[in-house]
Amino acid sequence: MRVLHVEAGRHLYGGAQQVVYLLRGLAALGVSNQLACPLGSAIAGVAAPFAEVHAIPMRGDLDLTLVIRLRRLIRRCRPDIVHLHSRAGADLFGGLAARLSRVPAVGSRRVDNPEPRWVVATKYRLHDRVVAISDAIGRVLVAGGLPPDKLRVVRSAIDCRRFEQPCERTRVCAILGVPAHSRLLGVAAQLIPRKGHRFLIEALPGLIAELPDLRVVLFGKGPEEAALRTQVAAAGLEARVVFAGFRDDFPEILPCLELLVHPALMEGLGVSLLEASCAGVPIVASAVGGIPEAVRDGVNGLLVPPGDAAALAAAIKQPLADPALAGRLGQGGRRLVQDAFSVETMVAGNLAVYRELLG
Repeated sequence: MRVLHVEAGRHLYGGAQQVVYLLRGLAALGVSNQLACPLGSAIAGVAAPFAEVHAIPMRGDLDLTLVIRLRRLIRRCRPDIVHLHSRAGADLFGGLAARLSRVPAVGSRRVDNPEPRWVVATKYRLHDRVVAISDAIGRVLVAGGLPPDKLRVVRSAIDCRRFEQPCERTRVCAILGVPAHSRLLGVAAQLIPRKGHRFLIEALPGLIAELPDLRVVLFGKGPEEAALRTQVAAAGLEARVVFAGFRDDFPEILPCLELLVHPALMEGLGVSLLEASCAGVPIVASAVGGIPEAVRDGVNGLLVPPGDAAALAAAIKQPLADPALAGRLGQGGRRLVQDAFSVETMVAGNLAVYRELLG
């Protein structure tokens, strides 16, 4: 079986990392992978051992010429299936290129924000199957008009081996530039409004009053960074909040967090939540989208209403004040990812969709 994967993301964020897991798993099962990705993208080098990589111009939602480039690539690669893993124009133009080439197309959907019904009717008509990474996303798609018989749910996965490391606290605190006795909270998400960082910053003064050693580390980049820095400065929290950016050593830092906080307003599933569970780190997150599938309240974390800074602060204090609770949540997370979010299960689920289309 030959599969052409299309990933338009330039950074190795959660969605692109899922593509790497899938490429590796499929290659181990004998599938021949081709990968189309943007010029200069981070995934190109990481995916090279598992796929023949084709770096081509991808300029976003208005790049109509992407249809031509992908159609040429399909003619050259002659895949049995085209799997479209991202948006940024790749979902629509990739679907059109596959349809014109008479090759079955599978589209992955990783976010839960609703689309207008005319967009759903137009775009997903080009996809033979749509794979949602959570039940919540599947419900949004069907509510928007996707025919249920096109929908398949295959949850995102996590390779826990990268995150099962001992915490080297002194080293990690030095890397982050905080005192060695700091109690570390982390948020691992793009700096965009729907990730809800502002609610944690709003809750922080009250938390610090009770927990003076607290430090918050924001992992990720995005257009909201300037606004968040302004909010931090206005609250006098510059010494308490670290803007860490996107870090290759995140698997080393993660086990030293006492808590991962994810105050999102919308979320398809949340790969960083699975990473935290691998590392045995308890989670406090909003009860929105697919998050309750990755964070089971009282099992591996605590869920709060979205946009509620007071509820967020109250939940954060619980595991920080109760080491026994924190330990139970950490162990619960490890069990959950082993049972429900293994890479093998995710690979098998996508492969089943391919085989279904090919008869």
